[in-house]
Amino acid sequence: MKVRFKRINLMKVGIRALVGVIAAVVVISVSGAEEYDLVINNGRVMDPETRYDSIANVGISAGRIAVITQDKISGKQTIDATGHVVAPGFIDTHWHYDRPWSNKLALRDGRTSVMDLEVGTNGPYIDQWYRSRAGNSQVNYGQAVAHELARSTVLDGFEGAQDTRSAVDTRGAGTGWCCRRPTLEEANRILQVLDEGLQAGGLGIGSTVGYMRDGVSAREFFELQRLAGHYGRQVGAHFRYTPGTDTTEANGIQELLANAAALGAPALANHFNNPGYNLVHELLVRMRERGMNVWGEIYPYAAGSTALNAVFLEPEMWVETLGYKYEDTIQDVETGEWYTQETRARMIAKEPVRPVLVFKMPESAVVDWLKLPGVSLVTDGMPMLPDDDLTWDTPYDELPNTHPRGAGSYARALRLARENNIPLMQIVAMSSYNSARPLGEMGLKSMQERGRMQEGMVADITVFDPDTVTDNATYEKGTLPSTGIPYVVVNGVIVVKDYLVLKGVNPGQPIRFEPVKSRLEPITLEGWYKTYYASPIDFGGGGVPGSQPVQMGDMDIHIH
Repeated sequence: MKVRFKRINLMKVGIRALVGVIAAVVVISVSGAEEYDLVINNGRVMDPETRYDSIANVGISAGRIAVITQDKISGKQTIDATGHVVAPGFIDTHWHYDRPWSNKLALRDGRTSVMDLEVGTNGPYIDQWYRSRAGNSQVNYGQAVAHELARSTVLDGFEGAQDTRSAVDTRGAGTGWCCRRPTLEEANRILQVLDEGLQAGGLGIGSTVGYMRDGVSAREFFELQRLAGHYGRQVGAHFRYTPGTDTTEANGIQELLANAAALGAPALANHFNNPGYNLVHELLVRMRERGMNVWGEIYPYAAGSTALNAVFLEPEMWVETLGYKYEDTIQDVETGEWYTQETRARMIAKEPVRPVLVFKMPESAVVDWLKLPGVSLVTDGMPMLPDDDLTWDTPYDELPNTHPRGAGSYARALRLARENNIPLMQIVAMSSYNSARPLGEMGLKSMQERGRMQEGMVADITVFDPDTVTDNATYEKGTLPSTGIPYVVVNGVIVVKDYLVLKGVNPGQPIRFEPVKSRLEPITLEGWYKTYYASPIDFGGGGVPGSQPVQMGDMDIHIH
């Protein structure tokens, strides 16, 4: 018999709740005496937090890991994991396309939780977004609050913008979201829209500032991070110049991290697998050594994917400044054709946000990224367009083409690790714990109890064969599912069984903060200068702060 005890504070618990507490914290395991809901036998159990790595049996009850033991155990359901790794369920924090048919691909790639921390959902729709998925999601789900969509709402009047799929429409409907600097009044309205989502439990703020670098001033971005910091949450940013001017100097990340350091706020560097990645990684590591909650993510492909009208693909940037040629770097996702400057201009006139593949890094860099400690693995999975007629039952090979990272990132990372002698624990950590840890440090309970193979944790589990796991999606056909991952368990429920995603099995839970009251502090120039200066400052335009309409981008320089 094994009996394990935890300390109990009787004053806090109270007599009435004591029986329930004892049941939760005392586990009595007698061989053959206790039957668990699910047992995973004979697998190589790997926990990236404690570095536990051993052949063991896992017993699951009430959606949680009840026991990890070498003793023989039995369950109502049993998985024989002989020759397989039993790992924490993979966590993708950069998933732009949370739909039933795309989540099937995520599950086949071992993912149990998918979130969008780069774009996210428009603030007023955060609660609606979560409620619409309650009880009908096969994976755990979460969203940040979208900076881009807040700007689109205020500056373009696009009130219906809800999530990344909506951004496909908003980017073609106006230019305010990307290219216009708001007045002080408009800037406060943008912050109010964002604040609605943070109040409702949104997972920080997602900012595609790299697409909006003409419209978003340094002051606006600072205020964005200040607002998220009031809630103790991160800004996740596709930071400036990735790619773009001076991208190899990584100066975009320095804006994000300088603000984080000044504000004591968390920060996430979205997909920093671009030129300059070594400096980005060193900055993140050194800041974490000083106690700051900052981290970064990569996807394991040399090519990215974006809209054809992305600002950094303009000829003066892509060709004249960065030295690329369209003919061997920009490929149409649907047709496979390579663009020229002329064909790009013609297509933009017809379909400005048409998806393209962007080849910007050597293949050799991918292996280097997978060796970086403390980095999260993500997909940056993009919408499959057109999607009007897609359903859960649409066969994988009949889905519209998209970048293969949406289907194969995690299996590809495991395959490349096998082929290049990268420690398996490194990839398991990148796939789970490295995302759960920083989010959990913000107080996000659902991430404090995921990303780990430990007793008491939520039973999100991925079972894979380390010798055969592989990605099958290609640039030509990006929707072919990964293989070598026969079982995926979400909240203690088998969702993938013998490689088959089980239809109608929807145990996914929301990943979100509890709703709270507003913590917004509107921007007031008068308040700022009274605090930090003895007298008002002449901006160079002959005025005093607050005396005339001020453009957000120019408030530190002069008044228009």
